[in-house]
Amino acid sequence: MKHINLALQGGGAHGAFTWGVLDRLLEDSRIVVEGVSATSSGAMNAAVLADGITVGGRDGAREALANFWHHVAQPTTLWGPLQAAWFEAASLFFSPYQLNPLDYNPLRQFIEAAVDFERLRQRSALKLFLCATNVRSGKVKVFTDKEITADCVLASACLPHLFKAVEINGEYYWDGGYMGNPPLFPLIYSCESRDILIVHINPMERPDIPTTTREITNRVNEISFNSSLMREMRAVAFVTNLIDTGKLGQEDAKRMLVHSICADDTMQELNGASKLNVDKAFLLRLHSLGRKAANAWLDRNFDDLGIRSTVDIRATYL
Repeated sequence: MKHINLALQGGGAHGAFTWGVLDRLLEDSRIVVEGVSATSSGAMNAAVLADGITVGGRDGAREALANFWHHVAQPTTLWGPLQAAWFEAASLFFSPYQLNPLDYNPLRQFIEAAVDFERLRQRSALKLFLCATNVRSGKVKVFTDKEITADCVLASACLPHLFKAVEINGEYYWDGGYMGNPPLFPLIYSCESRDILIVHINPMERPDIPTTTREITNRVNEISFNSSLMREMRAVAFVTNLIDTGKLGQEDAKRMLVHSICADDTMQELNGASKLNVDKAFLLRLHSLGRKAANAWLDRNFDDLGIRSTVDIRATYL
């Protein structure tokens, strides 16, 4: 068996890709997940995964994730492609305090139905770390499985142009992607496994220069939501180099092994509005893509787990 940690990026409905990745990983009994660090839709996947595996093991987690995403895909939940595009355009001119004064968030009912948060706080089978951004201080906030509530998950996924800031214990939070998408340091400091598998849903690179307003806004968001991860990877690369050159002993620092699953070719074809698209066919397409990506990753890299990184950190992130 190989013990790994998961780092799940956020990206709205594109999180269905991560659902597919998790679905395939859970099928493989050789993989044991120790901890999960996640943001936004990644946080939703993580909370459902943790609760499902706590009460029903691998099969329970797969069923819980499938139920959650199928409920999200119901026609009355959020928006189809046209409604998503309209709301994206309207959010450029009106704040959520104007567009959504009652602060209605349809995801609340789904996450509360999918996860027993009291049970999760008491006996989560996974170490769970969900990231949000403190609006006042601008600092990262990481909620652990010992304190996670539905509000913590919604805070991690609170896009400020769509929803009011989420208040938790007198502090206000926005989407965690601004400060950690996802943060790696909780996995480094709090987990035994050295292997971190990052599930990317925000393209690192794009071949073409954006020229329209929508394309520019989408690319700015992608760069912003990848920036914190790239900073952390620079620190990982720095420590790894010190260990490799003998300037730092492995008894003094933890050598991390980094892996990634992504589908940049497909994600590059999707626009920002598609992150709000919960059309069932679209979500199932992303789920299938995630399963295929995870299957290919397992075939190529399983034997390297615990031994070496399968990502060229310098080429990919620096």
